[in-house]
Amino acid sequence: MAMALKVEMLGVERLSADHWTLWEQMRLANPALSSPYFRPEFTRIAAGVTPGARVAVLHRGEDVVGFFPHQTRGGAIQPLAAPMNDYHGIISHPETAPTLTHVADLLDGNRLNVSGWVGPGGAGRVREAVMAVLPDAGFEPWYAERRTTQGKYFKDKERARRSLETELGPVRVELGLRDPELLTQVIDLKRDQYRRSSLHDVFACGWTVRLLEALMQAKGDFGASIAGLWAGDRLCALEYSLHADSHYHFWFPAYVPGLARCSPGVLLSLETMRQGSEQGYRVFDFGFGGEHYKKYFCNASQSLREAVIQKPGLQASLGGAAAATLETLVGPVRSEALRTSLRRRWSAIEACEVDGLARMRGVAVAARAALRKTPDILTASA
Repeated sequence: MAMALKVEMLGVERLSADHWTLWEQMRLANPALSSPYFRPEFTRIAAGVTPGARVAVLHRGEDVVGFFPHQTRGGAIQPLAAPMNDYHGIISHPETAPTLTHVADLLDGNRLNVSGWVGPGGAGRVREAVMAVLPDAGFEPWYAERRTTQGKYFKDKERARRSLETELGPVRVELGLRDPELLTQVIDLKRDQYRRSSLHDVFACGWTVRLLEALMQAKGDFGASIAGLWAGDRLCALEYSLHADSHYHFWFPAYVPGLARCSPGVLLSLETMRQGSEQGYRVFDFGFGGEHYKKYFCNASQSLREAVIQKPGLQASLGGAAAATLETLVGPVRSEALRTSLRRRWSAIEACEVDGLARMRGVAVAARAALRKTPDILTASA
């Protein structure tokens, strides 16, 4: 019989050189952990700015068999740097990775909340992350295949580029930018988007901005940078991305709303892939599916888990209680989309806001936005 797993909680600064070496060995041995979010550098940098950061070190007897970087918010446990952390899970060899439900039992929080769990599940719902995987030859054969199978879409984007050049001037794209002023522009554009969409402003809490700043200062083959698209002298689109090894993770896209007709964000993604492939990147990760344009780019996917696992006998979380009330009012089928939206909104608010007053303000805004959406959901499901 295998020995039971035991958990040791450590601050990131207490992990030894041997811990980090083992972490990297496990990551390299486990293909599911190829995202930059699983690199040791991400954990070290994120722990320096994220409130409540720590690492669960999993032991089986005398052996360390896994690591789980996370943060605490009261009685809740979340992946480190949530809600900014798109992918998370146990750093371990693939054959020894515990299930999500087992991890929830081992940890000392009232509940475990994950949105992109990589590894064995056992709870929650499946979400698909989508990506464009380029062949060894790089961008051109990938684009030739896409232009054959999705010809109408990409011909339309080529026309959009010509239209943009006619209107404003030659299109220019630059990668690897680490200008703090450009980061400020990305954040300002995203905050404006959150306001328009009634989404929680993940940058209002401050530490999330410091995270992006710190990641952009990383040296070596791991780090973050900004890609920008200009037409003539006008800046049209920006994207903050995380990258390591051959993996390029599109993260925070932002574009000037008045230029949407010319698809500057799509044009930036295309040119980023073209130039990025010349730098050795072969996996361009678009994150979770859902946005319409992603299906034209992506030829691969990875199944992840989204779940809130609560210890038995404990009072339901605010998100769960709100969702249950909504189901009573409008029925289980009609309320499903809104319940999911409420759960995700609450998770983002709880992760960002350490201050109780800021958290309550965020909940109030989310509730108003949810109520505004209710009639549309009722109409669509009637």
